[in-house]
Amino acid sequence: MNISFKFATSPAIIFGANKIKLLPELVKQFGHRALIVTGKSTFLKSFIAIELFQDFEAHGIETQIIRIEGEPSPEQIDRAVSTHRKWNPDVVVAIGGGSAMDAGKAISAMLCENNSVSSYLEDVGNEIPSGNKLPLIAIPTTAGTGSEATKNAVITKAGADGFKKSLRHDNYVPNLALVDPQLCVTCPPTVTAASGMDAFTQLLESYLSSNSNPMTDALALEGMSCLIRSIEKAVEQGNDLAARSDMSYAALLSGITLANAGLGVVHGFAQPLGSLYNLPHGVACGTLMGAANRITVEKLKEDNNQQVLKKYEQVAQLFSSAEKQENKIDDLLNYIDRLSAEFRLPKLADFGISAADFPEIIAHTGLKNHPINLNPEDLTWILTQRL
Repeated sequence: MNISFKFATSPAIIFGANKIKLLPELVKQFGHRALIVTGKSTFLKSFIAIELFQDFEAHGIETQIIRIEGEPSPEQIDRAVSTHRKWNPDVVVAIGGGSAMDAGKAISAMLCENNSVSSYLEDVGNEIPSGNKLPLIAIPTTAGTGSEATKNAVITKAGADGFKKSLRHDNYVPNLALVDPQLCVTCPPTVTAASGMDAFTQLLESYLSSNSNPMTDALALEGMSCLIRSIEKAVEQGNDLAARSDMSYAALLSGITLANAGLGVVHGFAQPLGSLYNLPHGVACGTLMGAANRITVEKLKEDNNQQVLKKYEQVAQLFSSAEKQENKIDDLLNYIDRLSAEFRLPKLADFGISAADFPEIIAHTGLKNHPINLNPEDLTWILTQRL
């Protein structure tokens, strides 16, 4: 077997319950001024955060805080950089969900640039980022995006002229990903479900990707095995630390695999849905995952693409103990649909989207790395199933 592939570097990783207590000592490796980038209030109100800031003070670490509301916009990033540049922080610490991770990456990079972040966004600006950044520690409090392990920061401008584009450079991978499943225990069921389905989508899409390789395949299967074992328990019993650990590990692996193999049509949809209609990323992925995979399997069968169909079968075997099982792929598709229904994921109409919006959505939907081509009628069918 001839194996040939390229694999991008990942951050240094510290994984485990209560590892957050190591943060003050980790920060001191970079200096004594830490710029904390987090969400609006959830983490800051937690008992863990109160203890953490007491530990910072005890270690002589000065902190300033940036609160990110919703998905980070160019205006939020530019304002944060302008406000805190003169303070001259030594390290940026991003603590929160995917939005905090993206904002932390963008802020750590833009503190080393002179122009607006919009100038460096793919397909938006005309400047090439230098790749310089402040040291960055990424600490997820949800198990979904895997952004703690990727080199891009997704920046969103909402509205009719909106976009959802990446600030990207190989050097923007965080210096350290500190993944503590204990931080996810208080995550509410709705967020746990949407985040978990985002991770599931990323793992499955990177596994099926036309750009996958043996290393990403192995990691994606491992991630899906952990996720399938624990996603329902994590949603239903949020204080189950073993389930939370499985989900945090799956999300971390999804970030590593997507960074190396790329993603498919569900994430292609997520970009216009997020920028044009303010659909949360995890919800967009979770609600479309079932329909997108159904039409993909149908097209693969028409094309007799046994290589990718066998991959679907391998995923189905992760939750089946039967040695011989007919219609394995159908069982996988039914499982995805069952999760969407069980988690009561919103539909497109819940965000004011109608069939009249489909042409605009489809016009901005990418298919890069999807294992088979889908035409506009196929894409319309996917959206219609979740209207």
